[in-house]
Amino acid sequence: MVTRLLAGSCLMALCVAIHAWGLSWAFQSLRRSSLLGSRLWRSTALFIGVAVWIVLLHLVEISVWAAMYVWNGAIADLPSALYFSAVTYTTTGYGDIVLPKEWRLDGAVEALTGILMCGWSTGFFFAIVNRLYEHHASTTSA
Repeated sequence: MVTRLLAGSCLMALCVAIHAWGLSWAFQSLRRSSLLGSRLWRSTALFIGVAVWIVLLHLVEISVWAAMYVWNGAIADLPSALYFSAVTYTTTGYGDIVLPKEWRLDGAVEALTGILMCGWSTGFFFAIVNRLYEHHASTTSA
């Protein structure tokens, strides 16, 4: 049990590192971007780009968990592991594929990781919306 918890914690840390790198890269890209503006289509393009990037980060993290399940024999094939991981990470939890008894703690750690990463992504998205609102307010009041 301690070994499984340690393995799950290491995967959680890897997901945090992936997310930190991805959001830091997005932040740096947005700072250099000319998309900040009052134009509707610029803002829409910005939101679409950020949403796609964030979803890609989540898919990488889901894939890391799925690869671990397959590599360790907890789930037999990659398509099933990807499906299980996506359902667990997003806390949908259909229950049509389940982990062996000794792996259940890893599934719970993955779900907690998914909640944390999705919350972080939401906060990042909100920060962008706030920044656009502040930019728009400062350009219209001047």
